[in-house]
Amino acid sequence: MAYRDSAQQKTEAPTPRRLQEARRKGQVAKSRDFSAAVVLMVAVLLGFLMLNTALKDAERSLHWYFSNSFRFGLDEQHLWRVIFNFLGSVAILFLPYIILLLGSALAVHLFQTGFIFAPDVISPSLERLNPINGLRRIFSLRSLVELTKSLLKVILVAVVSFSVVKSYLPVLLLLFNHVPGTAFSIVAKVFLNVFAAAGGAYLVLSLADLFYQRWEYMRGLRMTRQEVKEELKHTEGDPLIKSWQRRRQRQIAMNLIRTEVPRATVVVTNPIHLAVALRYEENEMEAPVVTAKGAGDLAWQIRKIAAENDVPVITNPEVARVLYYQVEVGQQIPVELYQAVAEILAFVYRLQGSKRRVV
Repeated sequence: MAYRDSAQQKTEAPTPRRLQEARRKGQVAKSRDFSAAVVLMVAVLLGFLMLNTALKDAERSLHWYFSNSFRFGLDEQHLWRVIFNFLGSVAILFLPYIILLLGSALAVHLFQTGFIFAPDVISPSLERLNPINGLRRIFSLRSLVELTKSLLKVILVAVVSFSVVKSYLPVLLLLFNHVPGTAFSIVAKVFLNVFAAAGGAYLVLSLADLFYQRWEYMRGLRMTRQEVKEELKHTEGDPLIKSWQRRRQRQIAMNLIRTEVPRATVVVTNPIHLAVALRYEENEMEAPVVTAKGAGDLAWQIRKIAAENDVPVITNPEVARVLYYQVEVGQQIPVELYQAVAEILAFVYRLQGSKRRVV
């Protein structure tokens, strides 16, 4: 019973196939707070970089408007011209700013999830309309975590913003001593500093949320041991079938060895781990042919059968390795081995000739 319970517990890390299926369904680890915080910090940085330029352009536009306002009549043509000129100036001023913000939002999204296409997310599903599932989501641990995060964000941003504004109070109280352009510049810088401080605190909080989202994502995809075994069967094949295939391959190799080794001219070994059987008929073949080969136990079987059938066994590790790894059964030996194999065959022929003379 204890073993069955442990087997049903989701204690195993998700497999690559499980992660791929979740990604196909649009389930990825991402933090909306992290994306928002990065975009906010980019906006603040752009604000600091573009503040002086924006103020000068705004001053130039206002100066032109107030300098020429009395020249225009009140007819509709002049009114629309002023409106279009103003909108064009605003668009030219803020268009690069908006493009950079959109680019940063896209970049941080790709950083978190990469490019993903998940049509299942937008397809209609009755499960989303189930009120029971909705209530479960509302009263779940995830909802509690999200509520806690929201409260922390509000409190942290409020405290940091209040601290920054408090530090600038002496400057803000003396704004009436400055001309309107300078006062507006001071207020804009104060706002940017408030957003920078609040955005920095928000970014730190969002980094913690990013790590939490990834941990929660991997925890939600954890699998039981049985699920891992079933998935391995689908991806790598059933172990029983693979075992049967290995036995079948070994049986075929042994049948080939029993048939071809007794007919071989020589067996070349390295001398323990590898064995390759060569056959050469001087008037019938252009070059020796590999008729059987094996490693480990198969090599031992080749040497045994060769000894039982009086087939010479020659130790030559270099030639044995090249024949085993580079030449398939039924193929002729490569040209670069002609000299080495010829020496082996010459030795075999001399050995067989001496045996005949002794007899």
